[in-house]
Amino acid sequence: MEKSTRMLTPKRRFPEFRSSGKWKSDLIADVATISKGKGISKADVTKDGATPCIRYAELYTLYGEVINEVRSHTNISPEDLVLSRAEDVILPASGETRADIATAACVMRDGVALGGDLNILRSDLHGPFFSYLLNSPLRYMIAQVAQGDTVVHLYPSQISTISIAYPSLAEQQKIAECLSSLDEVITAEGRKLEALKDHKRGLMQRLFPQPGETQPRLRFPEFRGKGEWQKRKITSLLTKSASPVRVKANEAYREIGIRSHGNGIFHKEPVRGKALGEKRVFWVEDNAFVLNIVFAWEQAVAVTSVAERGMIASHRFPMYKAKLGKSDVGFIKYFFLTNKGKELLGIASPGGAGRNKTLGQKAFENLEFLSPVQFEEQVKIARCLSSIDELIYAKFQKISTLIAHKRGLMQQLFPAPEEQ
Repeated sequence: MEKSTRMLTPKRRFPEFRSSGKWKSDLIADVATISKGKGISKADVTKDGATPCIRYAELYTLYGEVINEVRSHTNISPEDLVLSRAEDVILPASGETRADIATAACVMRDGVALGGDLNILRSDLHGPFFSYLLNSPLRYMIAQVAQGDTVVHLYPSQISTISIAYPSLAEQQKIAECLSSLDEVITAEGRKLEALKDHKRGLMQRLFPQPGETQPRLRFPEFRGKGEWQKRKITSLLTKSASPVRVKANEAYREIGIRSHGNGIFHKEPVRGKALGEKRVFWVEDNAFVLNIVFAWEQAVAVTSVAERGMIASHRFPMYKAKLGKSDVGFIKYFFLTNKGKELLGIASPGGAGRNKTLGQKAFENLEFLSPVQFEEQVKIARCLSSIDELIYAKFQKISTLIAHKRGLMQQLFPAPEEQ
């Protein structure tokens, strides 16, 4: 890639820099030295380690574009480590996908040990700005120069040929401050989301009986003193519902899928009937308890809603309707999201791991578990947990909106790669 001699301007600039001239363009090799970290295995990481450290895999799970607090530590002698200088920017040297490998972060502290599968970029650019720049649409250029299929590699020689554009140091700092403040909001909302999830987990432990107990530790006032819960079979609570679809070749149909760990129903893209071939499919009924028999052991359970009305499901997604006055499908869904519920789904899903561990529908229908004698108590528990799920979903949507806003802002604050 040849060095560009053009000067560049992003689509959006802060008022005080609009008359500051265009950005400068250089190869990364002209503005940064690139070196490699030194091996730190997972076994080398310890809670009471003397030296903070960062391993390449942590870039995908623990950190964003700017690293202020380091989570891991090691007791390897500093003499055998590669230590950071404040505002070093790190990039993975290998990864599973090209998108993974184009993940940069700026280390804001001196003396952090940097693992062996990390490229270290040291420059006079403002570190956080450099990190955001590499994570901007420029990341697609980085992904293009990476090599490999099963495992993707990114070498210093490849990084050095990438052309970047950058403004004055003052403008770099302003851009980084703007994006960092947005990241702080996203992080704060993320903490609130995790707090809601923790609250829900704790509440579920109290709203359902614990092992060896026959009633929950927390009951709503109107059901206190109403006695123990009773063990009942699925067949006494639910009735299987199956309305076969007479598929027409030229009609459009939309199938549902179910995510594991109680993460809900998703809708597949519409297909013509002829694309379904010989697959047995059934009409989805709303307010039905539904499982994915292939991943039931992973708690792939849900309750359908009016949003799925008119859609179809294959035979791998059996549906059950509540027996009137006997059960609430929401309560049953939440039960199967407890540890005991997961255990029972595993019992009804014999076989090895993955796709060999398929739910036996007869075995499922014969499962027994504790439920309230009063139908109204089931409803109350389901509504309580559902209201928390609504808060969780709203918080998740807010975070998604903030992330999308940040992505759009970065597209405007940095020149597009094709312009460089």
